[in-house]
Amino acid sequence: MLHEKTILITGASSGIGAAAAGLFAASGANLVLTARRKQKLEEVRTSIPDAAGKVEILAGDVSDPDFASAAVSMAVEKFGGLDGAFNNAGMLGDVGPVPEMSLTSWQQVMDTNLTSAFLLAKHQIPALKTRGGGAIVFTSSFVGHTIGLPGMAAYAASKAGLVGLTQVLGVEHGPDNIRVNALLPGGTRTEMAGDDPAFHDYVAGLHALKRMAKPEEIANAAMFLLSDAGSFVTGSAMLCDGGNSITKA
Repeated sequence: MLHEKTILITGASSGIGAAAAGLFAASGANLVLTARRKQKLEEVRTSIPDAAGKVEILAGDVSDPDFASAAVSMAVEKFGGLDGAFNNAGMLGDVGPVPEMSLTSWQQVMDTNLTSAFLLAKHQIPALKTRGGGAIVFTSSFVGHTIGLPGMAAYAASKAGLVGLTQVLGVEHGPDNIRVNALLPGGTRTEMAGDDPAFHDYVAGLHALKRMAKPEEIANAAMFLLSDAGSFVTGSAMLCDGGNSITKA
């Protein structure tokens, strides 16, 4: 589905991003993998068969204004251009009620989850235009879209903001043959979800399927949106939430 396409993945050192790296590579893509933890990125690259010449890594912070430019430049220099981006990096941040939340905590979540998306798109879109089009996928969330969870105001606001950004970019760059979508996973078994079985059971019960997602299931949805299989999908907030949004009991 992604044969010979060059895809940039942020947040690729674990969870959904790492799963996407393996899946996209198996589909024939060239990859630029980015995250803060260089050693973890190395481990992901090592786990991919025949990665030599097909997988590049770049360690850095997506909230750094220079990072997006460097990541796109790597794709152009190593593989001749950019065909798609899975902007997946994010953080939960401090959990607690708004009156007790510090501005520093709020801003950190916004910088990592939302401002980074603006910076990435700002540099990715010109590169995609040079290729004659492409696709961008942002990892948003059902939190802030179909439900609100207590204590998660910053996370919810940042993820909801991604949906608005997605819609505007989809309209602005549809004529450039660039599709932009937000992917809204449900509860997924990643580092962010922790390792408490009781918590996992609680989260599973919030979903119609009564389980949490495997990272690979979310990665499959991202590949659909990035590939030609999703060629008429743009500006969407696509739920991949195991029925969380329809479950009230």
